[in-house]
Amino acid sequence: MEFRQLGHSGLKVPVLSFGTGTFGGRGEFFSAWGASDVAEATRLVDICLEVGVNFFDTADVYSQGASEEILGKAIAGRRGSVLISTKATFPMGQGPNDLGSSRYHLIQACEASLRRLQTDYIDIYHLHGFDQLTPVEETLKTLDTLVQSGKVRYIACSNFSGWHLMKSLAVSERYGWARYVAHQAYYSLIGREFEWELMPLGIDQKVGTIVWSPLGWGRLTGKIGRNRPIPEVSRLHKTSEQGPPVEDEYLYRVVDALEEVARETGKTVAQVALNWLLQRPTVSNVIIGARNEEQLRQNLAAVGWNLMQTQVERLDAASEREPIYPYWHQRQFPERNPPPVAAPLRKAPSR
Repeated sequence: MEFRQLGHSGLKVPVLSFGTGTFGGRGEFFSAWGASDVAEATRLVDICLEVGVNFFDTADVYSQGASEEILGKAIAGRRGSVLISTKATFPMGQGPNDLGSSRYHLIQACEASLRRLQTDYIDIYHLHGFDQLTPVEETLKTLDTLVQSGKVRYIACSNFSGWHLMKSLAVSERYGWARYVAHQAYYSLIGREFEWELMPLGIDQKVGTIVWSPLGWGRLTGKIGRNRPIPEVSRLHKTSEQGPPVEDEYLYRVVDALEEVARETGKTVAQVALNWLLQRPTVSNVIIGARNEEQLRQNLAAVGWNLMQTQVERLDAASEREPIYPYWHQRQFPERNPPPVAAPLRKAPSR
Protein backbone atom coordinates (compact mmCIF):
# COMPACT_ATOMS: atom_id res chain seq x y z
CA MET A 1 0.00 0.00 0.00
CA GLU A 2 1.36 3.40 -0.98
CA PHE A 3 1.57 6.04 1.74
CA ARG A 4 1.56 9.80 1.14
CA GLN A 5 2.35 12.75 3.35
CA LEU A 6 -0.80 14.52 4.54
CA GLY A 7 -0.52 18.17 3.60
CA HIS A 8 1.94 20.32 5.54
CA SER A 9 2.46 17.73 8.27
CA GLY A 10 4.75 14.84 9.05
CA LEU A 11 1.89 12.33 9.07
CA LYS A 12 1.79 9.71 6.34
CA VAL A 13 -1.48 8.09 5.38
CA PRO A 14 -2.34 5.24 3.00
CA VAL A 15 -3.75 6.40 -0.33
CA LEU A 16 -6.99 4.60 0.53
CA SER A 17 -8.98 4.83 3.73
CA PHE A 18 -12.13 3.03 4.72
CA GLY A 19 -15.23 5.14 5.33
CA THR A 20 -17.49 3.75 8.03
CA GLY A 21 -20.69 5.55 7.11
CA THR A 22 -22.06 2.05 6.43
CA PHE A 23 -21.67 1.06 10.09
CA GLY A 24 -24.83 1.17 12.19
CA GLY A 25 -27.61 1.92 9.71
CA ARG A 26 -29.64 4.12 12.04
CA GLY A 27 -32.29 6.22 10.33
CA GLU A 28 -33.54 6.12 6.75
CA PHE A 29 -30.60 8.03 5.27
CA PHE A 30 -27.81 5.92 6.79
CA SER A 31 -29.67 2.63 6.49
CA ALA A 32 -29.62 3.26 2.74
CA TRP A 33 -25.81 3.39 2.94
CA GLY A 34 -25.48 0.16 4.88
CA ALA A 35 -26.02 -1.41 8.28
CA SER A 36 -22.88 -3.31 9.25
CA ASP A 37 -22.94 -4.62 12.80
CA VAL A 38 -19.87 -5.16 14.98
CA ALA A 39 -19.11 -8.62 13.55
CA GLU A 40 -19.27 -7.50 9.92
CA ALA A 41 -17.42 -4.26 10.68
CA THR A 42 -14.63 -6.20 12.38
CA ARG A 43 -14.30 -8.42 9.31
CA LEU A 44 -14.09 -5.39 7.01
CA VAL A 45 -11.46 -3.80 9.25
CA ASP A 46 -9.48 -7.05 9.18
CA ILE A 47 -9.49 -7.07 5.37
CA CYS A 48 -8.30 -3.46 5.25
CA LEU A 49 -5.44 -4.10 7.65
CA GLU A 50 -4.38 -7.19 5.68
CA VAL A 51 -3.57 -4.99 2.67
CA GLY A 52 -2.14 -2.04 4.60
CA VAL A 53 -5.20 0.23 4.78
CA ASN A 54 -4.93 1.33 8.40
CA PHE A 55 -6.90 4.59 8.11
CA PHE A 56 -10.60 4.66 9.07
CA ASP A 57 -12.92 7.63 8.63
CA THR A 58 -16.12 8.26 10.58
CA ALA A 59 -18.17 11.14 12.03
CA ASP A 60 -20.32 11.73 15.07
CA VAL A 61 -23.47 12.18 12.93
CA TYR A 62 -23.04 8.88 11.09
CA SER A 63 -26.02 6.91 12.43
CA GLN A 64 -26.10 9.34 15.39
CA GLY A 65 -22.92 7.97 16.95
CA ALA A 66 -23.41 4.29 16.10
CA SER A 67 -20.68 4.34 13.45
CA GLU A 68 -18.13 5.57 15.98
CA GLU A 69 -19.29 3.02 18.55
CA ILE A 70 -19.00 0.11 16.13
CA LEU A 71 -15.64 1.26 14.79
CA GLY A 72 -14.34 1.52 18.35
CA LYS A 73 -15.32 -2.09 19.01
CA ALA A 74 -13.96 -3.28 15.65
CA ILE A 75 -10.48 -1.92 16.36
CA ALA A 76 -10.39 -2.95 20.02
CA GLY A 77 -6.94 -4.15 21.03
CA ARG A 78 -5.20 -2.64 18.00
CA ARG A 79 -5.66 1.10 18.44
CA GLY A 80 -1.93 1.72 18.05
CA SER A 81 -1.97 0.17 14.58
CA VAL A 82 -4.68 2.37 13.06
CA LEU A 83 -5.42 5.98 12.22
CA ILE A 84 -8.85 7.34 13.05
CA SER A 85 -10.50 10.36 11.50
CA THR A 86 -13.79 11.70 12.85
CA LYS A 87 -15.78 14.90 12.54
CA ALA A 88 -18.00 17.35 14.37
CA THR A 89 -20.19 20.38 13.56
CA PHE A 90 -23.51 18.92 12.39
CA PRO A 91 -26.47 18.52 14.82
CA MET A 92 -26.20 15.84 17.49
CA GLY A 93 -29.28 16.90 19.44
CA GLN A 94 -32.24 19.28 19.54
CA GLY A 95 -30.62 21.99 21.66
CA PRO A 96 -29.34 25.31 20.26
CA ASN A 97 -25.76 24.39 21.23
CA ASP A 98 -25.86 20.82 19.95
CA LEU A 99 -24.28 21.83 16.66
CA GLY A 100 -21.76 24.20 15.15
CA SER A 101 -18.11 24.99 15.80
CA SER A 102 -18.36 26.89 19.06
CA ARG A 103 -15.98 26.16 21.92
CA TYR A 104 -18.92 24.74 23.86
CA HIS A 105 -19.99 22.29 21.17
CA LEU A 106 -16.55 21.21 19.90
CA ILE A 107 -15.27 20.27 23.35
CA GLN A 108 -18.49 18.43 24.09
CA ALA A 109 -18.44 16.70 20.70
CA CYS A 110 -14.80 15.66 20.97
CA GLU A 111 -15.29 14.14 24.42
CA ALA A 112 -18.35 12.24 23.19
CA SER A 113 -16.47 10.90 20.16
CA LEU A 114 -13.59 9.73 22.35
CA ARG A 115 -16.04 7.82 24.55
CA ARG A 116 -17.81 6.20 21.63
CA LEU A 117 -14.53 5.27 19.92
CA GLN A 118 -13.10 3.98 23.23
CA THR A 119 -9.84 5.82 22.68
CA ASP A 120 -7.79 8.55 24.34
CA TYR A 121 -7.03 10.46 21.16
CA ILE A 122 -8.24 11.17 17.63
CA ASP A 123 -5.61 11.20 14.88
CA ILE A 124 -7.39 13.62 12.53
CA TYR A 125 -10.29 15.74 13.81
CA HIS A 126 -12.37 17.42 11.11
CA LEU A 127 -14.87 20.20 11.13
CA HIS A 128 -17.62 18.61 9.07
CA GLY A 129 -18.68 21.98 7.65
CA PHE A 130 -18.10 25.70 8.10
CA ASP A 131 -19.96 27.59 10.84
CA GLN A 132 -20.39 31.24 9.84
CA LEU A 133 -21.96 32.18 13.18
CA THR A 134 -18.95 31.26 15.32
CA PRO A 135 -15.84 33.46 15.11
CA VAL A 136 -13.02 31.64 13.32
CA GLU A 137 -10.71 32.60 16.19
CA GLU A 138 -12.93 30.83 18.73
CA THR A 139 -13.06 27.68 16.64
CA LEU A 140 -9.33 27.49 15.91
CA LYS A 141 -8.30 28.32 19.46
CA THR A 142 -10.52 25.48 20.67
CA LEU A 143 -9.04 23.05 18.15
CA ASP A 144 -5.53 24.15 19.12
CA THR A 145 -6.40 23.49 22.78
CA LEU A 146 -7.55 19.98 21.87
CA VAL A 147 -4.24 19.41 20.06
CA GLN A 148 -2.21 20.77 22.98
CA SER A 149 -4.13 18.53 25.38
CA GLY A 150 -3.21 15.43 23.35
CA LYS A 151 -6.81 14.54 22.60
CA VAL A 152 -6.33 15.39 18.91
CA ARG A 153 -3.18 14.86 16.81
CA TYR A 154 -4.06 16.86 13.67
CA ILE A 155 -6.95 19.04 12.59
CA ALA A 156 -8.66 19.19 9.22
CA CYS A 157 -11.80 20.62 7.67
CA SER A 158 -14.44 19.43 5.27
CA ASN A 159 -16.78 21.07 2.77
CA PHE A 160 -15.22 24.53 3.16
CA SER A 161 -15.29 27.23 0.51
CA GLY A 162 -11.95 28.60 -0.60
CA TRP A 163 -12.30 31.74 1.51
CA HIS A 164 -13.36 29.70 4.55
CA LEU A 165 -10.17 27.67 4.36
CA MET A 166 -7.85 30.55 3.50
CA LYS A 167 -9.18 32.73 6.33
CA SER A 168 -8.75 29.86 8.76
CA LEU A 169 -5.16 29.23 7.66
CA ALA A 170 -4.36 32.93 8.03
CA VAL A 171 -5.77 33.03 11.57
CA SER A 172 -3.81 29.93 12.57
CA GLU A 173 -0.62 31.47 11.21
CA ARG A 174 -1.28 34.79 12.95
CA TYR A 175 -1.58 33.21 16.39
CA GLY A 176 0.68 30.20 15.96
CA TRP A 177 -2.18 27.75 16.41
CA ALA A 178 -2.59 24.32 14.83
CA ARG A 179 -3.52 24.65 11.16
CA TYR A 180 -5.67 22.49 8.94
CA VAL A 181 -3.42 19.89 7.31
CA ALA A 182 -6.16 18.49 5.10
CA HIS A 183 -9.48 19.31 3.50
CA GLN A 184 -11.93 16.44 3.14
CA ALA A 185 -13.77 17.35 -0.04
CA TYR A 186 -16.15 15.98 -2.62
CA TYR A 187 -14.24 15.22 -5.82
CA SER A 188 -14.96 12.74 -8.60
CA LEU A 189 -15.01 12.36 -12.36
CA ILE A 190 -18.54 13.81 -12.31
CA GLY A 191 -17.73 16.43 -9.68
CA ARG A 192 -14.65 18.38 -10.76
CA GLU A 193 -15.56 21.81 -9.37
CA PHE A 194 -12.98 21.13 -6.66
CA GLU A 195 -10.31 21.88 -9.28
CA TRP A 196 -11.46 25.48 -9.83
CA GLU A 197 -10.37 27.01 -6.51
CA LEU A 198 -9.87 24.47 -3.73
CA MET A 199 -7.20 22.49 -5.57
CA PRO A 200 -5.07 25.56 -6.43
CA LEU A 201 -5.44 26.68 -2.81
CA GLY A 202 -4.33 23.26 -1.59
CA ILE A 203 -1.27 23.36 -3.83
CA ASP A 204 -0.34 26.87 -2.71
CA GLN A 205 -0.94 26.33 1.01
CA LYS A 206 0.14 22.67 1.18
CA VAL A 207 -3.25 21.39 2.31
CA GLY A 208 -3.76 17.72 1.49
CA THR A 209 -7.01 16.48 0.03
CA ILE A 210 -8.97 13.57 1.49
CA VAL A 211 -11.62 12.71 -1.08
CA TRP A 212 -15.13 11.74 -0.03
CA SER A 213 -17.68 10.12 -2.34
CA PRO A 214 -15.07 9.39 -5.05
CA LEU A 215 -17.66 7.43 -7.06
CA GLY A 216 -19.93 10.42 -7.49
CA TRP A 217 -22.50 9.60 -4.84
CA GLY A 218 -22.72 6.00 -6.07
CA ARG A 219 -23.17 6.87 -9.75
CA LEU A 220 -19.77 5.55 -10.93
CA THR A 221 -20.02 2.00 -9.64
CA GLY A 222 -20.65 0.57 -13.10
CA LYS A 223 -24.29 -0.21 -12.36
CA ILE A 224 -25.58 2.96 -14.05
CA GLY A 225 -24.95 3.91 -17.66
CA ARG A 226 -26.50 4.70 -20.99
CA ASN A 227 -29.68 2.61 -21.29
CA ARG A 228 -29.04 1.40 -17.72
CA PRO A 229 -31.05 3.53 -15.28
CA ILE A 230 -30.69 3.41 -11.51
CA PRO A 231 -31.28 -0.19 -10.37
CA GLU A 232 -34.43 -0.96 -8.39
CA VAL A 233 -32.24 -1.62 -5.34
CA SER A 234 -30.01 1.43 -4.92
CA ARG A 235 -29.34 3.93 -2.14
CA LEU A 236 -29.74 6.68 -4.73
CA HIS A 237 -33.51 6.27 -4.48
CA LYS A 238 -33.32 7.54 -0.90
CA THR A 239 -30.19 9.74 -0.91
CA SER A 240 -29.94 11.38 -4.33
CA GLU A 241 -31.54 14.62 -3.15
CA GLN A 242 -28.82 15.06 -0.51
CA GLY A 243 -26.04 14.53 -3.04
CA PRO A 244 -24.65 16.57 -5.92
CA PRO A 245 -26.97 17.00 -8.91
CA VAL A 246 -25.78 15.39 -12.15
CA GLU A 247 -27.42 15.67 -15.55
CA ASP A 248 -28.12 12.30 -17.17
CA GLU A 249 -26.34 13.01 -20.46
CA TYR A 250 -23.21 14.26 -18.70
CA LEU A 251 -23.17 11.16 -16.49
CA TYR A 252 -23.60 8.85 -19.48
CA ARG A 253 -20.79 10.61 -21.37
CA VAL A 254 -18.40 10.07 -18.47
CA VAL A 255 -19.50 6.47 -17.92
CA ASP A 256 -19.04 5.74 -21.63
CA ALA A 257 -15.41 6.86 -21.34
CA LEU A 258 -14.94 4.91 -18.10
CA GLU A 259 -16.29 1.74 -19.67
CA GLU A 260 -13.96 2.13 -22.63
CA VAL A 261 -10.91 2.51 -20.37
CA ALA A 262 -12.13 -0.32 -18.13
CA ARG A 263 -12.18 -2.67 -21.12
CA GLU A 264 -8.64 -1.62 -22.08
CA THR A 265 -7.24 -2.10 -18.59
CA GLY A 266 -9.22 -5.14 -17.52
CA LYS A 267 -10.44 -3.22 -14.49
CA THR A 268 -13.92 -2.27 -13.32
CA VAL A 269 -15.52 1.13 -13.89
CA ALA A 270 -15.23 1.90 -10.17
CA GLN A 271 -11.55 0.93 -10.06
CA VAL A 272 -10.76 3.19 -13.01
CA ALA A 273 -12.64 6.11 -11.42
CA LEU A 274 -10.74 5.67 -8.15
CA ASN A 275 -7.37 5.31 -9.88
CA TRP A 276 -7.99 8.54 -11.85
CA LEU A 277 -8.41 10.41 -8.55
CA LEU A 278 -5.16 9.04 -7.15
CA GLN A 279 -3.27 10.76 -9.97
CA ARG A 280 -4.66 14.23 -9.26
CA PRO A 281 -2.72 17.05 -7.55
CA THR A 282 -3.10 17.45 -3.74
CA VAL A 283 -4.89 14.11 -3.31
CA SER A 284 -3.37 12.37 -0.31
CA ASN A 285 -6.14 9.89 0.35
CA VAL A 286 -9.38 8.60 -1.15
CA ILE A 287 -12.11 7.29 1.14
CA ILE A 288 -13.71 4.09 -0.07
CA GLY A 289 -16.86 2.58 1.34
CA ALA A 290 -18.35 -0.88 1.17
CA ARG A 291 -21.55 -2.56 2.29
CA ASN A 292 -19.89 -5.98 2.26
CA GLU A 293 -16.61 -7.87 1.78
CA GLU A 294 -17.01 -8.22 -1.99
CA GLN A 295 -17.41 -4.48 -2.55
CA LEU A 296 -14.47 -3.74 -0.28
CA ARG A 297 -12.10 -6.10 -2.08
CA GLN A 298 -13.10 -4.65 -5.44
CA ASN A 299 -12.41 -1.09 -4.29
CA LEU A 300 -9.09 -2.05 -2.72
CA ALA A 301 -7.98 -3.30 -6.14
CA ALA A 302 -7.99 0.30 -7.42
CA VAL A 303 -4.34 0.63 -6.31
CA GLY A 304 -1.11 -1.03 -7.40
CA TRP A 305 -1.40 0.12 -11.01
CA ASN A 306 -1.80 3.38 -12.91
CA LEU A 307 -3.81 4.56 -15.87
CA MET A 308 -1.79 5.57 -18.92
CA GLN A 309 -1.55 9.30 -19.61
CA THR A 310 -3.65 8.94 -22.77
CA GLN A 311 -6.39 7.25 -20.76
CA VAL A 312 -6.29 10.01 -18.13
CA GLU A 313 -6.59 12.61 -20.87
CA ARG A 314 -9.58 10.79 -22.36
CA LEU A 315 -11.34 10.75 -19.00
CA ASP A 316 -10.44 14.41 -18.44
CA ALA A 317 -11.98 15.37 -21.76
CA ALA A 318 -15.17 13.39 -21.16
CA SER A 319 -15.71 14.90 -17.70
CA GLU A 320 -14.69 18.51 -18.40
CA ARG A 321 -17.29 21.10 -17.38
CA GLU A 322 -17.62 24.76 -18.22
CA PRO A 323 -16.40 26.60 -15.10
CA ILE A 324 -18.35 29.42 -13.50
CA TYR A 325 -17.05 32.99 -13.22
CA PRO A 326 -14.31 34.04 -12.48
CA TYR A 327 -12.65 30.74 -13.37
CA TRP A 328 -13.61 30.76 -17.05
CA HIS A 329 -12.12 34.24 -17.33
CA GLN A 330 -8.90 33.27 -15.55
CA ARG A 331 -8.45 30.33 -17.91
CA GLN A 332 -8.03 32.75 -20.79
CA PHE A 333 -4.66 33.77 -19.33
CA PRO A 334 -2.90 30.45 -18.75
CA GLU A 335 0.51 32.09 -18.90
CA ARG A 336 -0.30 33.82 -15.59
CA ASN A 337 -3.00 31.48 -14.23
CA PRO A 338 -2.00 27.94 -15.19
CA PRO A 339 -4.66 25.38 -14.20
CA PRO A 340 -3.56 22.75 -11.65
CA VAL A 341 -4.54 20.08 -14.16
CA ALA A 342 -4.72 20.31 -17.92
CA ALA A 343 -8.09 21.51 -19.19
CA PRO A 344 -9.39 22.98 -22.43
CA LEU A 345 -9.40 26.77 -22.40
CA ARG A 346 -12.64 28.61 -22.81
CA LYS A 347 -12.64 30.57 -26.06
CA ALA A 348 -14.19 33.94 -25.29
CA PRO A 349 -13.18 37.60 -25.62
CA SER A 350 -11.55 39.09 -22.53
CA ARG A 351 -13.41 41.79 -20.63
